[in-house]
Amino acid sequence: MRLLGNGRLITRDSGAPYFENGGVVMEGDSIVEVGEYAALLEKYPQAELIDARGGVIMPGLINTHDHLRSIFSRGADIAAPPKKTFLQLLEEGSWALDRKMKRADVSAAADCAFIECVENGVTTVFEHHASYGEVPGSLFAIEESAARHGVRVCLCYDISDREGERKMKQAVKENVEYIEHMRQTQDDRALGVMGLNAQFTLSDATLDYCASKAPQGAGWHLHVAEAALDVTDCLNKHGIRPLFRLYDFGIIGNKTICSHCTHVNEREMDVLKNNDALVIHNPESSMSRATGCPPLLKLLERGVVVGLGSDGCGADMLRAFKTASLLHKHELSDATAVWNEIPTLLFENNAKIASRFFKRPLGVLKPGAHADLIVLDYTPVTPMTADNFNSHILFGMNGAMTRTTIIGGETRMLDRELIGVDKQQEYAHAAELSAELWRRMKKK
Repeated sequence: MRLLGNGRLITRDSGAPYFENGGVVMEGDSIVEVGEYAALLEKYPQAELIDARGGVIMPGLINTHDHLRSIFSRGADIAAPPKKTFLQLLEEGSWALDRKMKRADVSAAADCAFIECVENGVTTVFEHHASYGEVPGSLFAIEESAARHGVRVCLCYDISDREGERKMKQAVKENVEYIEHMRQTQDDRALGVMGLNAQFTLSDATLDYCASKAPQGAGWHLHVAEAALDVTDCLNKHGIRPLFRLYDFGIIGNKTICSHCTHVNEREMDVLKNNDALVIHNPESSMSRATGCPPLLKLLERGVVVGLGSDGCGADMLRAFKTASLLHKHELSDATAVWNEIPTLLFENNAKIASRFFKRPLGVLKPGAHADLIVLDYTPVTPMTADNFNSHILFGMNGAMTRTTIIGGETRMLDRELIGVDKQQEYAHAAELSAELWRRMKKK
């Protein structure tokens, strides 16, 4: 039994949201009790103590849409590029990277990305992966890396026609085999869903093939209407908008993660709500690729569950939290906008989304939940209470303040020291592989 305490405790449990000096008792991978630190010390005198040293204790953060391999694209755009369309950015950027990635590259990129997750307090990642240089075994490689670093994952492979029918079918097979494997393990640390790229990269025959091969109840993770291109392409080729096309193939349901949804209209929002589908907002990538600002408030007003992701822009979910707040204030020309909505995305809805897939609660510190906790090195210089801690997070904290990370009751980082991981060695290995990958990418 272990007791983490002696810090300001944010539980995300509405019944007891905040303790000025709180503690969390863990046994195995579960939380046993949450409460005042002094009382827990007296009740559990034999517990192993982990001292938060006055920091802020929170549930581990959840990233509901990521592309871990993007860590190997850093530095690729040092020179200012000429103006490019969204499709050109994909073809010359992420798709070019995907096309040349081998399984060894996938493992090394995942290792470095998971290290950054641990260092930034991200304990659960919904990963949308592609590596068309070598498809077979790639999801298994990521899962093996996640296990080494302790990060909880929901994985999928990005099915697309962009590399031809053979590669598309390999991608479908990779999804199906990984989903079935993880179902057999009954492991609540890793699981799989079916992955799809945007519908403009998928023919009717491919969508029909994917739907026919998907394991029963597996769920889907896909890109929807990220850019205006997705909408115009669908209208021109099929006479309907993206969500209606996907719905016709039986893909939109209560275990469907629709990332972006930047260019959905009122009727498509109704499709999302009526089918209890999930939406992920990725503010950093929306701004980076200038794809637009999604109708967040309209989606939330309809009761659509909208979460927050990074879309390959790094592991700092508190930075994504800040970016989302700024984006919508700027878009709406209203400094008072989204004050409550953005915290809801990261701290409430990401946990709701995780609950659709994982068996036990995440994103909350309460008895029975997974023991995924972080400690941030933050000391407030103004009063911090149950009523204003989200403001402290927004204006005062960032992922790099994470001092201690515990996942499933196991300490993965203590006082900024990674446990059982040689970061320097793993980064050096990744640097060698990424340099060779970049050389392959330059060859036509």
